[in-house]
Formats: sequence, structure tokens, C-alpha cells
Amino acid sequence: MKVFATAGEVIGRKKLQKMVYIAKKLNYPFYEKYNFHFYGPYSEEVTLRVEELCNLGFLHELKENKGGYSQYRYSLTDTGSEFLKHYDLEMPHLGECMTAMNEQSSRFLELVSTVLYFENLPKEEVQEKVFTLKSKQRYTEQEVDEAYEYIEKLRAQLLS
Repeated sequence: MKVFATAGEVIGRKKLQKMVYIAKKLNYPFYEKYNFHFYGPYSEEVTLRVEELCNLGFLHELKENKGGYSQYRYSLTDTGSEFLKHYDLEMPHLGECMTAMNEQSSRFLELVSTVLYFENLPKEEVQEKVFTLKSKQRYTEQEVDEAYEYIEKLRAQLLS
């Protein structure tokens, strides 16, 4: 719920998954397990948690039909905001981090999260995995470089 309290409305399930994964990789206290999936890192636990929060009335989910697919919008409800006031969750810079990520496209966050998923490998191997596993996305070398720069920017933000 803190994600929505700091980022505001998040448009898209994929985007939400990537935002939580990237925050987890930046050492924020998210403990959900992730596996590599068609759109990059994916957590069934995050999906279930969001569903639970919607069922409890803490999150509002709006489903929109966008031609051939459905898009979901998530936002914290007043009940969710009230509930959060009872907990003093200290997560320095989470607001800036979530806001910055929420301003990015799902496509870019998919790339960033994929780079982070394979970050223990040399950059050349990561790039090769991106080009192979994400061939339909047609990422460029420049976009991969931008993903690395973005990760460094987010990590530097944590240290300031």
C-alpha cells in the first residue's frame, strides 16, 4: 500500500510488477519471490497481494477496455490511506523512487527489471539476453545503456 501512497495511481499490472521488483532490487523491504516470465520478472505473490488489498477495500482497481486488451488502474482508497496512518513505515526515498518509476513507460521498466534480473552477469551477456529474450520488444543498445544509467540514478538517489 505504501507504493500507492507514494506513487499515486499506477496504470498497468505489468508496470506495477516491475516497480515492486526494481524497488526490491534496490533493497526496499519487498519480500515477494520473482521468476522470469514472458514480460520479465513476475511475482504471483504480488498479484495475490494486490487482489487481497482490493478485496479488503484498501486499493481501488479500475479495469478499462483498450480495444484488444484490458488495462488496470490502481490507486489507494481512503480506507487504505487511513489504515496506513496507523503504521509508521520508514522507507527513505521510496516516494521519489516510486514517483520516478511511475513516470516511465512499462516497456522501459520491463527492460530495467530484466537488466536487474541478470545484473550478476557482465553487461555484454545481459545485453545478449535482452536481445534474445526480448526480441519482440526490439530494444536497442542505446536503450540498454539508458537502463543501466537509470539504475545508477535510482541507486544514487538512495544514497543522497
